[in-house]
Amino acid sequence: MRVLVEHSHAAGATYRVAHVLSDQPDAAGLGVAHDLGVATQVLRSHKGADRAAYDRELAAAIDACAPSPSSPPLVVLAGFMRILSAPFVTKFSGRILNIHPSLLPKYPGLHTHRRALEARETEHGATVHFVTEELDGGPRIIQARVDVADDGDEAALSRRVQAMEHRIYPLAVDWYCGGRLRYDDGQAWLDGRALVEPVQFSGA
Repeated sequence: MRVLVEHSHAAGATYRVAHVLSDQPDAAGLGVAHDLGVATQVLRSHKGADRAAYDRELAAAIDACAPSPSSPPLVVLAGFMRILSAPFVTKFSGRILNIHPSLLPKYPGLHTHRRALEARETEHGATVHFVTEELDGGPRIIQARVDVADDGDEAALSRRVQAMEHRIYPLAVDWYCGGRLRYDDGQAWLDGRALVEPVQFSGA
């Protein structure tokens, strides 16, 4: 989240982070966002609360952030661990991005670094994708790869993957807000071309 906000302040950025929403009142990102001059809001979810009702409240808060009815907001997930309901995803279809710490479709869900090490993968990485009703199954946009070291250090692998996440997530948001990236007919499109496979980040 910090990297996305900082990138939005750079010359040539195509987007502005209007609001940071969290379901955790003690989330560190709220303080970071405040320090960077971004408005924040906590939508706390209580144990046993109705999921659909929460997602309606979340959707209303997002709509309130839109600069105008003709400029609908892009929803960018960053450490938001709730599984979004089908009605929520449908309402914002094609306007929700997520980043996942694996080379999807490998290792959806949790503990991706541990699972990659246990499988003795030689490379691992991160994927930016559009969010659909299928968990971590939406159209892939861009991936970054890292070599897996032989020492089996999960924390070190996580740090290396996160460094790549900080490169590719602002890039994908720039593409979308700059009109280059879109979602149509269940596919990601970049510069008018359907992405049969995600863009592979070269580091350039």
